[in-house]
Amino acid sequence: MTTETAATSVLPTGTLWQRIITQTEYALNCGALQSIATDYDFIEEGDIRFLVRILANLARKEQAKKQQKKIEKSGKEFNPFLPYEKDLFVADLSKTHLCLLNKFNVVEHHLLIVTREFEEQETWLTQADFAAMWMGLAEIDGLMFYNGGKLAGASQRHKHLQLVPFPLVPDGLNLPIEPAITSVQFKNSIGIILEFPFVHAIASFNPNWIHTPSEASIFTLELYFALLSAVGLSIDDHSFQSGAYNLLATRNWMMIVPRSQEEFEGISINSLGFAGGLLVRNSQQLQWLKSYHPLTVLKQVGISR
Repeated sequence: MTTETAATSVLPTGTLWQRIITQTEYALNCGALQSIATDYDFIEEGDIRFLVRILANLARKEQAKKQQKKIEKSGKEFNPFLPYEKDLFVADLSKTHLCLLNKFNVVEHHLLIVTREFEEQETWLTQADFAAMWMGLAEIDGLMFYNGGKLAGASQRHKHLQLVPFPLVPDGLNLPIEPAITSVQFKNSIGIILEFPFVHAIASFNPNWIHTPSEASIFTLELYFALLSAVGLSIDDHSFQSGAYNLLATRNWMMIVPRSQEEFEGISINSLGFAGGLLVRNSQQLQWLKSYHPLTVLKQVGISR
């Protein structure tokens, strides 16, 4: 299969959102979609109003973890994406990627963009991955993210990007970090946010790329490699990544954050954490987070700068 063929959308334009709505309703009714209920609070630090979700019921989350551990102990390789659960299937996106609902979702209408064939989550992203990313963003204005490795919050080995629609903040900003994004300081095409105490790099997208996913994927791949280099992740000629990282992207920009650990003081962080969205297990963790401050936690799981 040529790269050009792989980057061709097989999804009729303007249909993805309705498919998500329809399949979500169906999957909830049949029990395939097991949404995790949360309450939420805010923690303000600098220009950022962090959204902190608090698990309202741990039972479902714990059930999912126990199920995963049981399978791991059996010695069998479990892959929820191959074969995927048909009741969670939303749409074919391209020749190489398809869309599924996130079975244990915290954020509403959380979409997984999964490779059809098995690829390791800890391999570098490809042009086909970025073409799928742009196809998703063309349909849904939201945050696309990738947890590059277990230390970055990846829970499955099968390669998958994730997409959550805007706004991420109920009745508020699209993203909690939006005010910080406006203060990016660029040197050539790579920027940083001075308020962030952890290593990161950000690049802007051409606003026209949203209309040409195939072409955009070529330029995005180049930017991706430039960002990886900027944060100290060596690419070499190997397909496997040289370190864990989180990638966040919208229609306007892409950011990469290298990781040093998966969690800090029992609070796990994935890409959403660096977008300003955190998840805690209970009110005690929330109070601790308020006193310790979110940016400090992000610095601990990232790399201090």
